[in-house]
Amino acid sequence: MTVSFDSCSLATTCYVGAADSRAAASVLLNGSNLSPMVTHKVAERGEAMGKKDKDKKKKKWKEEEDESQDQSGKSPPGTYADGHPLHQIQYLEAKLILKPDRFTSVESFREFGKLVKKTAKKEEVDFIPDAEAGLRPNIREILFLDTPDFRLYNNAFILRRRIAYVDGFPVGDPEIVFKYRHPDEKTAAAVDVRPKISGKYRIKFKAEALPLKDRIGSYRVLYSHNCVFGLSQVHEADRMSMQTLVRIFPALGILRREPDEKVCLVSEAIVEEVLLKLGELDFGKGQVGKCDVALWRTRGEHQSLVGEFAFQVKFDSREDVHQKAQKRCEQFFISLQQDVQDWISLGTTKTGMVYRLKGNAPQGHE
Repeated sequence: MTVSFDSCSLATTCYVGAADSRAAASVLLNGSNLSPMVTHKVAERGEAMGKKDKDKKKKKWKEEEDESQDQSGKSPPGTYADGHPLHQIQYLEAKLILKPDRFTSVESFREFGKLVKKTAKKEEVDFIPDAEAGLRPNIREILFLDTPDFRLYNNAFILRRRIAYVDGFPVGDPEIVFKYRHPDEKTAAAVDVRPKISGKYRIKFKAEALPLKDRIGSYRVLYSHNCVFGLSQVHEADRMSMQTLVRIFPALGILRREPDEKVCLVSEAIVEEVLLKLGELDFGKGQVGKCDVALWRTRGEHQSLVGEFAFQVKFDSREDVHQKAQKRCEQFFISLQQDVQDWISLGTTKTGMVYRLKGNAPQGHE
């Protein structure tokens, strides 16, 4: 049977932990050493407000909510509310979720890289080693933010912050990633993830291929509609407020329930990503994808959560992808699953593993 990276779908349930760490998340997102008492000031002021002030505040919040819903409401077919054309898929990212206990040292990363190279040779895919493959892995810190009842994740939204470390110190502008991930391409494309900021941002609309939930040898596809920008582009003092988030991401307007709602750190977990670049896979006809292998573990405890191998191919449009290169890419992904089946962990994603740390089960779309 012929399969295509455009044709698969899924529906799955992931697990998420209850998180009541607003103060910690506020420090991590804002980059300041705020006292935990700061997180209670809004509630205290709310209790002290008179009825008139409360009504005025609720009216203002309702007007903002209506405005956000208007921005994400009905629009002409094929466009967003402002007339901008719907974003089109320009990335294919294929992922294998791996058992974390296989990664005990950097040599484990390189061992997996040798298996990738072996499969590439078998499938007549050129493998070009990365110059950094023999160096130390890259380290990044990642955290996820959501409401205490995981309203974002339950509605297919993901919000995370990511920052790179060099020689033990954070470098560069922390990166905010906001995404809507769904098994239906049209549903994913219809959600306008563009942020309301004055600075620069990037849109990355991906088709993400994963093995089937219960067996290897084929794949399923999630459609990930992402925007990425630097944390310095957010100038509000309270970056943990849903009011701030709805202003930046109008698509979240339908999820806000109360004027003073805040988001907090998911599962009380800060993730440390250990990533080793492996090289490039050349599928022919100009389709080249960078590949890497990574381990996610909790910061502090160093509890290993999940491993991942991934490669990503960028293209201007689907019409630019030659059928021969696409078939070679599909066959390589299926063949690699079979060659490294002892390493593979089925039925989850990296994000899903973080959300399930505390044992609760939201209705995810992954």
